[in-house]
Amino acid sequence: MGFTGFPDEAFIFYEGLEADNSKTYFARHKELYEQAVRAPMLALTDELAAEFGPAQLFRPYRDVRFAKDKSPYKTHQGAFVDLMPGIGFYVELSAAGLLAAGGIYSTASDQVARFRAAVDEDLTGKPLESITAALAAEGYELRGERLKTRPRGFEEDHPRIDLLRHKSLYAAKRFEPREWVHTARARDRVERTWRASGPLVEWLCANVRGSELPRRR
Repeated sequence: MGFTGFPDEAFIFYEGLEADNSKTYFARHKELYEQAVRAPMLALTDELAAEFGPAQLFRPYRDVRFAKDKSPYKTHQGAFVDLMPGIGFYVELSAAGLLAAGGIYSTASDQVARFRAAVDEDLTGKPLESITAALAAEGYELRGERLKTRPRGFEEDHPRIDLLRHKSLYAAKRFEPREWVHTARARDRVERTWRASGPLVEWLCANVRGSELPRRR
């Protein structure tokens, strides 16, 4: 079946999970999760795959081995188009609504080094500056892990110091769960966001690329 939107039950499911993040709640509502959350997300990403590539849906379970918060389940459903390790397009459904984004989310040390070298060089850094400025002007949030101070080896007055502080960088837009989210128009919101963040993703693929380190399994 094609994508027809996320039903209201998807948001009700996550509201309940936020209130009772337990195995009992999830087991009792697993069929609702499969029908109202997972199935529509699969349909959405399948329709977008021809233009952006296939997406992987993340498991609903949290890795709590080293976490202080032992809540067993994620309170959102995410899916990621992995063009290169850590680089690609992301979509997320939660009680807060729909989030779509594009960029680099997790970086190995060699990727951070290449990112900063490319930002530092005018030939590659100025185009990124233009891309991010255009995204910000269009209302996209520029997010990602970043240092509070300047990275080692760069001066505080560097013209692109704000970009140099980033260890990850992505452009995102969040949409509240209004009526359109229950229709196929939700696909249009994600599609437009991914297209808008395309130049950023292309820049990252060209200049940061995948990690040279073995990927964790």
